[in-house]
Amino acid sequence: MGPRFREDDTEIRAGRLMPPTSPALRSGILVAVATLVLDQATKLWLLYVFDIGRRGAVAVTPFFDLVLAWNTGISYGWFSDSGPAGQAMLVAVKAVAVVALAIWMAESQTKLATVALGLIIGGAIGNAIDRFAWGAVVDFALLHVEISGKTYNWYVFNLADVAIVAGVAALLYDSFFIVPAAKAP
Repeated sequence: MGPRFREDDTEIRAGRLMPPTSPALRSGILVAVATLVLDQATKLWLLYVFDIGRRGAVAVTPFFDLVLAWNTGISYGWFSDSGPAGQAMLVAVKAVAVVALAIWMAESQTKLATVALGLIIGGAIGNAIDRFAWGAVVDFALLHVEISGKTYNWYVFNLADVAIVAGVAALLYDSFFIVPAAKAP
């Protein structure tokens, strides 16, 4: 037996009574889908149109290069030599995390938190698709700076990673600075 809703809290969709989706939840879902599509489109374009694998590193600005890196691990390449069983475990953990984040997004009280969770979900699914399709995440953005003749590189990342970091930052902002609305009795 599923959750109970008041009659005025439901609408009929596909012949079933369903709880309504809030505008904030629709925004979060839209952000997740847009993040996923943009991430995958960028990676596919870089791999198959721009042919980054053949071109090698391409300097875009004095501090930003396009490079191709296959990340078989997680953040910062951790667990990169975990083998097929480890890769399957990473995908399983990511699937559980995405479900938990989706539940959180559905219950979120602020639009900022909902959109932030959409960014994280879209980014996580984008990287999971890479892992499933290629056995590794496609990373391509490299930031670097030269100081006193020595070059310092940041980790190679992709748009999904940017979305995840932006989502986490927005969640932190939401939790520390946004005052929740008073609940009706």
